[in-house]
Parts: sequence; structure tokens; C-alpha cells
Amino acid sequence: MQFLERIVDMIDGCNNKIGRFVGWLCTFMVLIVFYDTVMRYAFNHGNVALQELEWHVFAVVFLLGGAYTLKEGGHVRVDILFINFSERTKAWVDFLGSLIFLIPFCIVVIYSTQKFVGNSWAVREISPDPGGLPARYLLKAMIPAGFFLLIVQGISETIKNLFVLVGYQRKGDQK
Repeated sequence: MQFLERIVDMIDGCNNKIGRFVGWLCTFMVLIVFYDTVMRYAFNHGNVALQELEWHVFAVVFLLGGAYTLKEGGHVRVDILFINFSERTKAWVDFLGSLIFLIPFCIVVIYSTQKFVGNSWAVREISPDPGGLPARYLLKAMIPAGFFLLIVQGISETIKNLFVLVGYQRKGDQK
């Protein structure tokens, strides 16, 4: 069990760092949107590259932040039912949900985006808009990267739920 604890700690630690990075990206995105809005409406000066940067940063926040959101329990669920479950029942629901839905779905997304991302890298895809951003292939590479992080965090959450199901008390969970 200590080996599994180390795996959980390593995965959670990695996604904590990524979560902090994504938090700073959110701040950066707000500043970009603020600047772009002021420039467009106060000075009548738009910038295609800046507008694309806004949605590129948002996409990175969404894709890389998903694993951290899962770790922190901020994902969407039917709380009206879940809140009344015992800790053991919650662990079963999350354990089975991760094994049956989360991890297989992430694998399907990664597999199905291989050609999409690969083709983008092969041609070094850029924005089709005049004045748009180069290196759109980097943004597209965030799709499998984000879902890989989600798989890894799903494994961590599955292990944590396994601990609950077998009655194992982690060192960090002692109260």
C-alpha cells in the first residue's frame, strides 16, 4: 500500500504544480481580455492575434486544468444524490466511474485525436486568419496532453477510492 501511496503523492503533486500554473494562466487570460476589450471599445483598435491568444489560453486552461479540477473534486456530478451517500458508497461510485467511464473515455479521446494532432504538426499549422497566431499545432497538442493528465489523475483518484474501500488509512489522511 505504501507504493500506491507514493504513486498518489507523485501524481497529486504533479497536478498541484500544473494547477498553480493554470491559475496564473487564468490571471494572464483576464489581463489579455481586459486589454483587448479596452483597445477595441475605447480606441477602436482590434488585434486578431490577441483575440486568438485569448481563446488559445482558455483552451490550455480548460485542458490542463481538468486533472487538477478532478483532484480537488470540482468536477460536475449529481450532488443531489451523491451528498447523501456514505463515504464507502461514494468511494464505490467514484471507483467504478473512473474505471468504467473516465479512463476509457480519455483513452478514446487520445486515440481519436492522434491523426488530427499529427497532421497539424506535420504541416506546422498556423492560423488561417491574416494576423493570426503561428504554431496552432502546439495548441492542438494540448488535447491529448490534457486527457493524459486526466487519465493519470483518474488513476490517483481510483487508488484513493480503493484505500477507502479496503479501509486503509493514508498517513496524510489521519485526523
